[in-house]
Amino acid sequence: MIKRELYLSRIRPFIGNELIKILTGIRRSGKSVMLELIKEELMERGVSKSQFISINFEQMKNAPLRTASALHEDVLKRIQKIDGKPYLFFDEIQEVDAWERCINSLRVDCDCDIYVTGSNAKMLSGEFATYLAGRYVEFIIYPFSFAEFLEMVRRRNPQIDNSTAFRDFLSLGGMPFLTNLVENHEAATQYLRDVYNSVVLKDIVKQQDP
Repeated sequence: MIKRELYLSRIRPFIGNELIKILTGIRRSGKSVMLELIKEELMERGVSKSQFISINFEQMKNAPLRTASALHEDVLKRIQKIDGKPYLFFDEIQEVDAWERCINSLRVDCDCDIYVTGSNAKMLSGEFATYLAGRYVEFIIYPFSFAEFLEMVRRRNPQIDNSTAFRDFLSLGGMPFLTNLVENHEAATQYLRDVYNSVVLKDIVKQQDP
């Protein structure tokens, strides 16, 4: 995991305040990793892990929390057990029905710091803006730049030269997981095809359904 300083530098001024931090971007661009980097930043500032509440809505164990009321009730119970300021991390929040109402209520009711990620077309279109107007800041997370791609690839292959790495980057792009497949272009192409199909089916076609 590399520190994506470009994004951290933009997020830092908002750490600890009441604005909801919303991280959006294409699937597999590294939004979940950004949440982990933010947690690291907080721990470096002296915040205890016991103050974190983290929920990933892609996990089946969290399926019962995919309504605003259920999530709100569950989080309030957890907050009561925390000594100090709570820090809330919600990954793939778009899976929760009426999530905007829940998140805004937590912002109002609790002295907490809230971070959420979302990747589908609804999140990317900014449809949440009406309900949360003036109460959030949005950060769009993109795949790796070449500098980030090079840093990650060199952890696996310190001997790779810039020109070879750049050709790989031009051919494969900057999806973070691809750095694990850079030496196997067939596997990398399959991975990219699957990501593409997922974006088309889940974030485009699905949003056209009545």
